[in-house]
Amino acid sequence: MIKKFNIYDKIVSPIVTEKSTNLSEQNKIVFKVNKKLNKILIKKNIEKLFKVEVIKVNIVNKKNKIKSTRGKKVKIPGFKKAIVTLKKGQNIDLTTGI
Repeated sequence: MIKKFNIYDKIVSPIVTEKSTNLSEQNKIVFKVNKKLNKILIKKNIEKLFKVEVIKVNIVNKKNKIKSTRGKKVKIPGFKKAIVTLKKGQNIDLTTGI
């Protein structure tokens, strides 16, 4: 059975950190995406959702971590991160929302 995803379920959220803010100077935006997506689907969804032209998509898979908190082991789930390079002159304003 193939599960159909809504376009808003595929792109989970933007990642706003100091490192990702520095990447925005190079026309790169970082998003947390669904683990089942590949580069082609991420590119199509970003172009459709934000109406921009995507040049390149890089993917980073963050693995699960086990941390010790107050003597208990806690599992922190992993996720897939997509670094999207936009065409020069285009940008996505993350402060306005979707």
